[in-house]
Amino acid sequence: MLLHHHRFEPDTTLFDLEAFRAELSGSRSPIAPFKAALKEIQARLDERFRAGTDIRDLVRGRAWYLDQLLAIAWARIEWPDDGIALIAVGGYGRGELHPHSDVDLLLLLERDDDSAYREPLTAFITFLWDIGLEIGHSVRSLDDCEREAADDVTVITNLLESRLISGPEHLREAMRARLSPDNIWPADRFFEAKWQEQITRHYRYNNSEYHLEPNIKSSPGGLRDIQMIGWVAKRHFDTEQYVDIVARGFMNDAELRILSQGQAFLWQVRYALHMLTGRAEDRLLFDHQRTIAELFGFKDTPERLAVEQFMKRYYRHVTALAGLNDMLLQHFDEVILRGREKLETVTLNERFETRGGYIQARSRTLFRDHPEAMLELFLMMARHPEIEGVRADTIRLIRDHRHLIDDHYREDPRHRRLFMAIIRAPGNVPRQLRRMNRYGILGKYLPEFGRAVGLMQHDLFHIYTVDAHTLRLLKFLHGFRKPEAKADFPVAATLIHQLPKLELLWIAGLFHDIGKGRGGDHSEIGALDVEQFCRRHHVSSHDTSLVRWLVEHHLVMSMTAQKRDISDPDVIRDFAFTVRDETRLDYLYVLTVADINATNPTLWNGWRASLLRQLHAETKRALRRGLKNPPDRDDWVRETRLEARSLLMSVGVDSARIDTLWESLGEDYFLQYAPSEIVWQTQGILAHQNSAHQDPTLPLVLISAPTEDMAEGGTKVFIHTRSVDDLFAATAAAMEQLGLSIHDARIATSHHDWTLNTFIVLDSHGQPIRDPARIEEMRSHLVEELDDPDDYPQIVTRHTPRQLKHFKVPTEVLIEQDPANERTLLELTAPDRPGLLARVGRIFMEQDIALSTAKIATLGERVEDVFFITTKAGEPLTDPTRQQRLRERLIEVLSV
Repeated sequence: MLLHHHRFEPDTTLFDLEAFRAELSGSRSPIAPFKAALKEIQARLDERFRAGTDIRDLVRGRAWYLDQLLAIAWARIEWPDDGIALIAVGGYGRGELHPHSDVDLLLLLERDDDSAYREPLTAFITFLWDIGLEIGHSVRSLDDCEREAADDVTVITNLLESRLISGPEHLREAMRARLSPDNIWPADRFFEAKWQEQITRHYRYNNSEYHLEPNIKSSPGGLRDIQMIGWVAKRHFDTEQYVDIVARGFMNDAELRILSQGQAFLWQVRYALHMLTGRAEDRLLFDHQRTIAELFGFKDTPERLAVEQFMKRYYRHVTALAGLNDMLLQHFDEVILRGREKLETVTLNERFETRGGYIQARSRTLFRDHPEAMLELFLMMARHPEIEGVRADTIRLIRDHRHLIDDHYREDPRHRRLFMAIIRAPGNVPRQLRRMNRYGILGKYLPEFGRAVGLMQHDLFHIYTVDAHTLRLLKFLHGFRKPEAKADFPVAATLIHQLPKLELLWIAGLFHDIGKGRGGDHSEIGALDVEQFCRRHHVSSHDTSLVRWLVEHHLVMSMTAQKRDISDPDVIRDFAFTVRDETRLDYLYVLTVADINATNPTLWNGWRASLLRQLHAETKRALRRGLKNPPDRDDWVRETRLEARSLLMSVGVDSARIDTLWESLGEDYFLQYAPSEIVWQTQGILAHQNSAHQDPTLPLVLISAPTEDMAEGGTKVFIHTRSVDDLFAATAAAMEQLGLSIHDARIATSHHDWTLNTFIVLDSHGQPIRDPARIEEMRSHLVEELDDPDDYPQIVTRHTPRQLKHFKVPTEVLIEQDPANERTLLELTAPDRPGLLARVGRIFMEQDIALSTAKIATLGERVEDVFFITTKAGEPLTDPTRQQRLRERLIEVLSV
């Protein structure tokens, strides 16, 4: 179907067809001239694309020129009679052809018997292949078309869009008559089938327009959604022009403009993808995003990369197209297909009613006469959870009147009261905020949120735009309120019912990332924004202070859990001083869990969950003890030893043997581990020493999957062996060979130079390993690899994943002192690559560095790892020259 006021006129100066015919007549073989013609036409189209020619002229121009070449090729074949026609179908049938799109052809026969046509058909199709055309072809009789189209909605869809290239027009007309809605696939059945097809397609893309590497054809808001509108309207109205369906009231001029502009932009992107890759590529991969951004003229700025600006434009177009697709298909369903059905109408108030379970305005002038009703509509839905959604004609009214939401509107106390009433509603507030965003109201009422719509960060960590991430976070927060949430989020699901005011959580969630893309610290910018919002909306000073604190500190809990040693009482004390009270702690915990889950589905795992649970529990204990009475390290050690000894003696372990072993371990060991872990390790070591079946000099490797009483959230690997150089590097390399990722490492050595090294590992999918056979494979492999220091495994050099290659992460090394624990903290940011930890371990060995503890965090394309290190003599690394040497070596090795 043809879009918005664009009349295509073929540019006959692009290629000289008469000269081509003359060359063809004098050529011994037609293949070379046809190949040269196709190459020349495409080269000139590409040249004009780079020069900024209207994309519609290029896409339709290629189809037109191909029509001419195919007609010439068709005329060279001796056909037995006029009972066959060459017809363009599908995208080519619409007159649209990108550089490497399939050329969809139907060779239509009048009769079922094709014996007279087989030889010329074979010659024609072979010729098209020989000249390099990527064709998708079918040979069907009129009866075949009718039969196959009746059985398959994709076939009828393909045949609906047809153009005659060569042969008798009456054959195409006969096909159209057989495929008419009166004969097969009436409009209602066709619509239902195509809508279900779209639902299935959208489901494959998680029903989201926001993907790091979207498919511009099939993702929600992509070209398929535009085509869907055309197919449905064409089947019902039997028209080739979108302007005709505007005249029929199916669409208005503003919606046609959104459709036209969105299609033109996506066509530009698709053309660029085909041109750059030399193939039919519809995936907007990282490989191509930067190149296309540069091609389209985007430039890096201090605030945003060119590629981020380009992707923001992409997301804004597809979001508008996805919303338009939803509204138009719902409108089609309501007004055209179900318009005659008797739907129950329920009056809500003088402004709104529900019809068939969907809310609608009772007057077409409602939003013009009472603009506040644009907010009241969402309040009504919040108060009436039985309402399924908004009727399409009312969605259209919202779109037509949302421009009325300006500064004067935002300053009106009535509107501010309505917005806060939505935020304070008892039901599913995040659902209403998502609807407000879908219909363009949220970004209008909160311009700071509007600036974040479509804002993408070009990395592998933040896989959603800022607005999509924010709304996902709110959805997770609401999900914690449901009974089934206790299985996956037991602490958050309990705490959320204890928070004094849920509306403060919704506000903090709404504003937590709102400062991104504006330069500076987004947490500080967001804190200022939310404070102003609270003052405008008459939130109490106490609640304003809490919400501002939450936005300003929304990252502190995850950073503390993932980067600090939370077994250290001083770390817990410092965090407790930041939080100050239990209410803040509970709000922050719930917000943090939702934030991690809404950032990237791969981030949340049992290990991160256990870190946050531990930090929350220890901080709550510290707050209840009182900030003026921090836990004493000696008390912590004494309590841990008493509890562990009691547990060991209860299962019959000899007290003297416990004392002999523990004397060699040192006090730090009892700070690092919980009593249950100490029991597990002590039993393992004593059993290994007494075993008659194993050589006690071999490494002891204990592996435990997560259990209720050892809720580490990952598979725990404990290694007890002679302390030798390069052990950490060897262990990391061996785990790489097993396909494991290390998320935490606690490295300790007894007074007798035996290791007490504990690692938390997950598999390649971020899950703990529970299969006993797999655990035994891991144990055997580690024992075999670590039993001989002269035979340690080489660093794994697995292939670096494609996506990682397109991000240039600078290697950064921060070294500072941890005087309370007499050690040095090394924070490493580097590009994620296979074998990275093993390389780090080798560098520590080269530089005579001892590792005591490590926190490993992989954030998309980069790692942010924290290592607590000392010299081999157990002293902090204070020499500036030595620090600089270590820093330079890490950057040298990890930057390649």
